[in-house]
Amino acid sequence: MPLDALVTGSRVATLAGDHGFGWVEAVGIRGGRVASAGSAVELETRADPHTLRIELEPGEIAIPGLIDAHLHLVEAAIAAEHVDLTLALTLDDGLAMLAAAHAALPAGAWLLGAGWDQRRWGRWPAAADLERAAPGRAAALWSFDHHAVWASPAALAIGGVDADLSDPDGGIIRRLADGSPEGVLLENACPLVSDRVPSPTEPEVRRLVGAMGRQLAALGVVGVHDPGNITPDPALTAFDAYGAMADAGDLPLRVHACLRSEGLEVAAARGLRSGQRLGSRPDGRATVGWLKLFADGTLGSQTAALIDPRTGTADDRGVFRTPPELLRDLAEQAAELGIASQVHAIGDAAARAALEALAPTVDRVALMPRVEHVQLLHPDDLGRFAAGGIAASVQPVHLREDAVTARRDWGERAEAWAYPWRSLLESGAVLAFGTDAPVEPIDPWPGIAMAVLRRDPGWGSDAPAFGPDEGLTLEEALRAATIGPATTAREPDRGRLVPGARADLIVLPAAPREPGEEAPPSFADVRPRLVMIDGEVAFEE
Repeated sequence: MPLDALVTGSRVATLAGDHGFGWVEAVGIRGGRVASAGSAVELETRADPHTLRIELEPGEIAIPGLIDAHLHLVEAAIAAEHVDLTLALTLDDGLAMLAAAHAALPAGAWLLGAGWDQRRWGRWPAAADLERAAPGRAAALWSFDHHAVWASPAALAIGGVDADLSDPDGGIIRRLADGSPEGVLLENACPLVSDRVPSPTEPEVRRLVGAMGRQLAALGVVGVHDPGNITPDPALTAFDAYGAMADAGDLPLRVHACLRSEGLEVAAARGLRSGQRLGSRPDGRATVGWLKLFADGTLGSQTAALIDPRTGTADDRGVFRTPPELLRDLAEQAAELGIASQVHAIGDAAARAALEALAPTVDRVALMPRVEHVQLLHPDDLGRFAAGGIAASVQPVHLREDAVTARRDWGERAEAWAYPWRSLLESGAVLAFGTDAPVEPIDPWPGIAMAVLRRDPGWGSDAPAFGPDEGLTLEEALRAATIGPATTAREPDRGRLVPGARADLIVLPAAPREPGEEAPPSFADVRPRLVMIDGEVAFEE
């Protein structure tokens, strides 16, 4: 049979084998998969007048489509319609944005947003600040890392948060001198208010996810692993939305949807297992992913769980959001159901607890158990990823904002043990890249550039790279953004452009350098000219 599509131009990176770009002249596509890869002259003999021909322009290359291993798709889609405080350089800037949003909202509606950072603003925001900007309004605003909620007096009252309420296990209520709540809730205290925010309807979720999926496809992202809703979803309504979209053919890209621990009972009742299709179509684009668990908090909120105290403190070792023994119990419960687990772990104590919780489940689940983030890793635990069959799911773009805080809070550990991407790769670990949107923007390219350069233009031209020995080559970074996520999902037909693989392909305007060469800073701003998913054009400039 003739080819459905033929991509030619002498610069197609197949990523075949374990090393190198695997350059070929052309790729032929049939039935949504790569039928052949090699000589343009040879593949031309398999085309006919109906074959779609895609000729690379001079300087262009084609590479496999990217898979984001950690992107909260539903939450990012919803957040796109809320106040984005990442644009507010000062508290006053943020309050002006919130006042404008408050004026545009109907009475009784919640004021929602995210992106504030007490480090950028110079102090923690307070409920009293919100009351000035949006008097009487119930407001809940996530921090930049989504591990703290800034709440208004009305929202605190709705959540029953007052001076008499004790901090929940694994959570912190910031307080004034008299014990009353100041207005910020951290870690497991966040749900006191966030659980009271009305959820969008399924039609709203489907509309927003469709729009966000098309934006991602335009960036070259052909699949995402959604770690689950930041707000609780015990009924697995996100799964229902994904399944309905898959059945209707409305998902612009592939999705592995994860659940949180409060959804385990419903998952068990439905007989859901990792790797199972959501919806009724066997070729649907939605799949059951992992159980998402949380070991600790974050670097920015000073709640990362550490083996040794935070630098400059006598005994501040952060917070375990989930005690290690409960992590093990939950991972075990999930494995009994056939559901793999992934564990959020920022600090080295959290990473160690995550590895210990996941190790007994590896051989009993369809997907690779994963540790998410791995921002600080004790050297004694480095080899446990490869030895235990546990993947490291990391988001290099976090280093852009975290470098200063990591050096301050982790001292000498920071550049020796933090963001250890090369060490993980050389130890044999499977490395999978993501963005963590909406914590960070959905654009995957700045993270890929950060993985190579270990510095950001925003740091200034004289700023040193952060732990430069842990940088990757561009080829290695691209493999972590394509093959790595597919490997954790046990999908050998994704992430490469080799015969039998899914024909997921993106055309870029600038060729990457050869292995070992540094990526140009402009690579962070690259945009695809064309994107194919399953051999069909999903985006064309």
